[in-house]
Amino acid sequence: MGFADKLKSLFVIEDGPKAEKKTEEKVAKKKVSPATGKKSHSVEVAESSEGRKGQVTNKFIEILFGSMEKHNLDGFDYLEFKESLKSLEKMPMDEQTRYQSAFAMAKTMGATPKKLMDAAAHYLKILQQEENKFEQALQNQRNRQIGGREKQVADLEKGILQRAEKIKTLTAEIEQAQKELEAIKAEISGAIVKVETTKNDFIASYNAVVTQIEQDVEKMKIFLK
Repeated sequence: MGFADKLKSLFVIEDGPKAEKKTEEKVAKKKVSPATGKKSHSVEVAESSEGRKGQVTNKFIEILFGSMEKHNLDGFDYLEFKESLKSLEKMPMDEQTRYQSAFAMAKTMGATPKKLMDAAAHYLKILQQEENKFEQALQNQRNRQIGGREKQVADLEKGILQRAEKIKTLTAEIEQAQKELEAIKAEISGAIVKVETTKNDFIASYNAVVTQIEQDVEKMKIFLK
């Protein structure tokens, strides 16, 4: 099992409709810190309203985990602590006991609550950097696939207005330009949905990972004193 596969086994990542349903439930229920009653800081990002609802995909999960693998910290850190938590899931104990038991093992490796939370913050930063890189790449894709077509639409609309002012002999030419205009508009609509859907798939994958890390951080704040 590769490192990225190992990471995926540590996080509860579901793709497709199940992940979409869980995301909707999560959005409907704002995260509140049990200790303070205040909303916890989040590095989640909003999905686009133009594409379809984002879905968690293996493609983007592997990219995100690959980035975490590339920037994996030496020694026992949050990821190893997460692995310890995972190994205790089937044990008959409540969540607080599970976190404290995992931490008891972590302490023997030199871990402290601060070190674990600092490591979790490190991976959140890595994921944010990956999201920034994706957004830049997506912007370049938008410029290539949509920007030039929008200029074509503007030019064709101007041409249609000019032709409309000419004599009846130009009617056929105007009709042809109208057909071209509608075809390009249809291509733009398809391109927008494709680009925004790709973005939403990434964001859904990103949020699925970030949410669990943040939840672990919140629980570490509560349980690991």
